[in-house]
Amino acid sequence: MKRQKSFESEGGVLYVVGTPIGNLGDLSERAKQVLAEVDLIACEDTRHTRKLLSHLGISKAMISYHEHNRLARLSLLLGRLQEGKSIALVSDAGMPGISDPGEELIHEAVQAGMPVIPVPGPNAALSALVASGLPPQPFLFIGFLPRNSKERMAELDKWKETPATLVFYEAPHRIRPMLKDVMEVLGDRKVALARELTKKHEEWMRDSLSACLRLLEEEKPRGEWTVVMEGAPADGNRAENGRDVTWWQALTVREHVDWHIRRGKTKKEAIQATAAERSLPKREVYNEYHRETDQ
Repeated sequence: MKRQKSFESEGGVLYVVGTPIGNLGDLSERAKQVLAEVDLIACEDTRHTRKLLSHLGISKAMISYHEHNRLARLSLLLGRLQEGKSIALVSDAGMPGISDPGEELIHEAVQAGMPVIPVPGPNAALSALVASGLPPQPFLFIGFLPRNSKERMAELDKWKETPATLVFYEAPHRIRPMLKDVMEVLGDRKVALARELTKKHEEWMRDSLSACLRLLEEEKPRGEWTVVMEGAPADGNRAENGRDVTWWQALTVREHVDWHIRRGKTKKEAIQATAAERSLPKREVYNEYHRETDQ
């Protein structure tokens, strides 16, 4: 392992700069200074970043670096760093690399021995987490789930037993189907939904998932959403009205087995899982499943 101080390099420096997620007043003085002094700004959308620079009174060379060209831009940007140029990496909002372009460039710069210096700034996930009213640690940032419902549910299934608070991002046109899949896989948990964080129309919903879904059904969701959800209880049970309740208690045996089948298990595997969770003999679950199915 080679230890290196931030500025011990013959090449340039890559600054990872956090930019406002809405309110321009959240941009730090340090971020302004870095943006004004670097040789080049690699940004998600040059038009968006130009507006920010214009607000700051900064004129600077920019190059686009986004989801669709990030791999093609890698060698060019690394070449500039090796020439001794300083580059500020920014996204349209928040910290680059957090559900935004930047991961590959940062990784390659580190591998090449270039200094990579974070310039902390606003972040929707952390902002929503600390104001959610849910336990802020431990937490697991998942970001955007797959767009396809089947793939989304398969991804959610990985986290259903995780006791950490979960944090997601979602677009306005997908927030309702996404939350319905979350409800299906993770159950009716406590949740905090935040939209348009730091902006004029910032809005919060803090309630059960089912209650929030009812509100979202009444009006068309607008703005980008951050979803903070309580994690699974460590013992697999959830307290309700002063007593412990297992997640499957409201299901019949058939519904319990079918729940596992919908998540990819064979019928045999689903019966085994149901029997284990209910502490019942497999034969009893098998008979009950077919009795309910035949009715």
